[in-house]
Amino acid sequence: MNLNPERMPPGLSNRGFTMVELLVALVVSLLALGAIYSTFLNQQKSYHIQDETAAMHQNIRAAMFYMEREIRMAGCDPTGRSDAKMLEPKANSIRFTEDIAGDNPGDDPDGETNDPNEDIKYSLSGGNLVRENVSLGGGAQMVAQNIDALNFVYLDGNSPPNVLNPGGIDVPAGSEDQIRAVEVTIVARTQRPLLASQNSRSYVNQRGTEILPPQNDHVSRRRLTAVIHCRNLGL
Repeated sequence: MNLNPERMPPGLSNRGFTMVELLVALVVSLLALGAIYSTFLNQQKSYHIQDETAAMHQNIRAAMFYMEREIRMAGCDPTGRSDAKMLEPKANSIRFTEDIAGDNPGDDPDGETNDPNEDIKYSLSGGNLVRENVSLGGGAQMVAQNIDALNFVYLDGNSPPNVLNPGGIDVPAGSEDQIRAVEVTIVARTQRPLLASQNSRSYVNQRGTEILPPQNDHVSRRRLTAVIHCRNLGL
């Protein structure tokens, strides 16, 4: 039954929305949806940035942990017969030996450095930190991904210590037995570009030597340095 507009109660009308009113409502709805979507995108971007940054920090800390633990044992020679020492103290890689086990698991040190995990090398390969178990000859195993720079500074036992490889050179032949500590610097990166502005920073070690020139990209990086005292060297 149709209602006569003239007889309808006050406040009621059978007149629909006009085209202008519909367009205004549509525009307001679209603006609201756009604001919601923009907020969602910003939250997603913030989440990815935090996730990538946390992964980078965890990555660099794990890399340093593994190197600290093993480099500290360089030169371990409880029998006095293994001649464990620093073998290749270079600016961008390190190789050392230690006598920590025998021929079989659980055996005491046997005066040799040819057992597993007794001849070790750390270096960079393809943007990754790798560890080579030289005594096994099994090739390099990845320790940490997305590592842009790896630098070693070798210190003697003086107080204050002297740098045995100043300016980023390798330790001169014949000076390996003077090493008492190693200053390790790592530069890690996020897997994807995260920065709005260009990263033109130059990364240096604690001695002021550049170890990574400006990359001029949008990747976030972090530098970490640790001084490792090799308690078995020089004994």
